[in-house]
Amino acid sequence: MSEPSPECAAAPSTAAGDYVERALLAAHDLIESTVIRHRRELAQDSWAGAALGKVPLAEVVDTLIAGAERTVSVILSGGEEQTHAVCAALARPVTGHRRGVAVRLLCGERAAAASGIRALARTDPRCQARVCDGGLSEALLVDGQIVYVTNGQPDPVRGGRQASLVEDPATVQALELMFAGTWGNAVALADHPRLGGRLCPESARRILECLRTGHTDEVAARDMQVSLRTYRRYVAEIMRELGATSRFQAGVRAVEMGLLPSRP
Repeated sequence: MSEPSPECAAAPSTAAGDYVERALLAAHDLIESTVIRHRRELAQDSWAGAALGKVPLAEVVDTLIAGAERTVSVILSGGEEQTHAVCAALARPVTGHRRGVAVRLLCGERAAAASGIRALARTDPRCQARVCDGGLSEALLVDGQIVYVTNGQPDPVRGGRQASLVEDPATVQALELMFAGTWGNAVALADHPRLGGRLCPESARRILECLRTGHTDEVAARDMQVSLRTYRRYVAEIMRELGATSRFQAGVRAVEMGLLPSRP
């Protein structure tokens, strides 16, 4: 009787090895998920009652996002503290099942201009970002089970922020539906008009480039074939729309918003 070829003999061993590896990875993911969930539950217990508004926002955001297993939905009003906390939490390395967490970022106008949000939308395959009108309260919704809501204002009685952690299923569902409705009517970040006003986008970009390169108003106005007074009015309009208090700041924000390419 002929002996089996080395290739045939190795096949069962290889298949068994693959099965063991998959089983070990699944077990690792389960253990990691359990540990993360336990840490989140411990954190929630320590945040109970009046202490929640005094807990650092970065700690709350990081703990809730790290504990997510399926979905993370965030309403970003444009507050720098919240935007930074969300970007930092999402920038942390992810492993196992957490790579599959779907992230939706619903941004107000100010948040949409933040370089960190735009970087996440470009580089993180988990993230989708849209822009909406209106003044929604900052919120973080996790797995359809828990919602952290804050309006960013100081609590006049307890101190700290005015914040609450919602776990009541009916209330969470209502907030999820509200988020979904607003999300459905929002504009994709990539399609959002980044600079409005009366100027056409090309003229706005030309003016911003003149500001960045240091052209004098006289030279820039002549290049654009407008009067000096008109050119300065255009500059003032662009600065107002960008929320900039100086020409330098206008250039920085234009790069952050993608209106101008960053220099190498």
